[in-house]
Amino acid sequence: MARAARDAVAAGLAGLLLTAGPDLVRLCGHRPRPGTGRLTLLVLVPEAEPRLLVPETERAAAVASPGAGAVRITDWSDGQDPYSAAAGLLRPSGHYAVCEATWARHLTALRERLPLTTFRPLSAVLPLLRAVKDAHEVARMAAAGAASDAVYEEILAARFTGRAETEVAAELARLLRAHGHSRVDVAVVGSGPNGADPRHTAGDRVIEPGDMVVLGFGGLRDGYGSDATRTVHVGEPTAAERELYDVVSAAHRAAVAAVRPGVPCREVDRAARTVIEEAGYGPYRGPRTGHGIGIAVDEPPYLTAEEPQPLLAGMCLVVEPSLGLPGRFGARLETTLACTATGVRPLTRAPRTLAVVA
Repeated sequence: MARAARDAVAAGLAGLLLTAGPDLVRLCGHRPRPGTGRLTLLVLVPEAEPRLLVPETERAAAVASPGAGAVRITDWSDGQDPYSAAAGLLRPSGHYAVCEATWARHLTALRERLPLTTFRPLSAVLPLLRAVKDAHEVARMAAAGAASDAVYEEILAARFTGRAETEVAAELARLLRAHGHSRVDVAVVGSGPNGADPRHTAGDRVIEPGDMVVLGFGGLRDGYGSDATRTVHVGEPTAAERELYDVVSAAHRAAVAAVRPGVPCREVDRAARTVIEEAGYGPYRGPRTGHGIGIAVDEPPYLTAEEPQPLLAGMCLVVEPSLGLPGRFGARLETTLACTATGVRPLTRAPRTLAVVA
């Protein structure tokens, strides 16, 4: 929280305003009841004690949160105006960054009470607020990655032939929960031509012998994300299918080899893209090479052709090059890793070969 407040000052802000969502969880550990519309607000300003404003009904949960000892908690009850209470914590003409999870009615009410105050989206001012993880966070992510590795090991023994994609997706979700995930964010099964569509999740198509099948799975375990994709084949693949997979695998290796501190995100994307284009598959590549991961499964930075942001030690990334031949088949290979001072540390270690399943 102190570092976030300092970053706000460096960005020309008076402070940060964080409502219920990933930023609040990451900075002070408080996770309000899902779906509540009542204002919860963490106020971070330089050289001042962090202030957490919560509904009276959420006070006990806030007091029990991991960061409670470092914040001053104030509650409000029905009949009181929480926005006036929040306004009292802010400078009347200050410039504040507000997280994207803030409900419009909360921001509108704050603007009414502080007409001279300006609010900017947090992602536009401090896009990397959550990007650099400490050793404790990386350890949690490694545990989540190990759990997703165990999911893949088990799903390889499952029957694919004759089952709908949705059935296999449900099994992936069940296995994620069995291996400690509290939330499932990804359970993708794309068989045959569906595997060529990067937007496909799972449908009613019945998996057949000879299908290439893209499996994506991940979610949150102990508050931190896992995200993995492997491609399997029902029976022996054809030469064309194996060639496409080998290109994806080579692009994946090139992207991982490019990850190190100081390298712009776009150079990691370029490393994968070059392999794919030189192999003649340029028109069939997926939309991006990867993204950040942490307390959310998908967060900055993004490994795209346009992103100049240099990688920093402590960033956790997903590298996921893909290819899809429309109407035929596709493949994706996804690994989670941490950028270290000297290179990379894999956080998922499941085999990257094209597995043959029944």
